[in-house]
Amino acid sequence: MLLDAITLFILLCGLFFFMVGVVGLLRFPDVYTRLHATTKCDTLGLGLILFSLILFQGLTGPSIKLAIIIVFIWLSNPTAAHAIAKAAYSVDIPMVKSTYFDQSKEEGISS
Repeated sequence: MLLDAITLFILLCGLFFFMVGVVGLLRFPDVYTRLHATTKCDTLGLGLILFSLILFQGLTGPSIKLAIIIVFIWLSNPTAAHAIAKAAYSVDIPMVKSTYFDQSKEEGISS
């Protein structure tokens, strides 16, 4: 009973992160902020949902596979987001006008 409540709570937290990511995708003004919102959505939302499935299922073969998927997502999703942001920056996709500090331009980082 308590484990089911904890599992449901973690599942709802994962769904919350997905909803916040979708709102960020729709409302944020440029590719960089949208990428930030969707990366958090995927990493935290999917990680929590898969973790709730692991708790619900117990320690079985499929739950170990789900844990491996969580680790893979935690490693690959931020890396892919960084690559997409660097590619967008290298082809001069503009930041939103209210951005007042571009650290890469200040340090002379080239693509």
